[in-house]
Amino acid sequence: MPELLDDRRKRLLYRSRYTGTKETDLLLGGFAAAHLGTFDAAQLDQFELLLTEPDPQIFDWATGRAAVPPQHDNGVMRLLKNFKLVL
Repeated sequence: MPELLDDRRKRLLYRSRYTGTKETDLLLGGFAAAHLGTFDAAQLDQFELLLTEPDPQIFDWATGRAAVPPQHDNGVMRLLKNFKLVL
């Protein structure tokens, strides 16, 4: 049975908040809380693929310290790069 979108969103939100490094936890957790509720299945696929990458890489791509590789150069990454974390 395929995973329901809401269940998938909850799982990805949890993964986003507990990535392994505090900076990435804050960035991805805040981003996920703000955007996952509106993501369709394709966007969830893009975000889930992003979460398979090492935390330092994700952080560097999101903050512009490193170029985003082609497989992650998509709408979700553009949203993440423009996301402003409010603490």
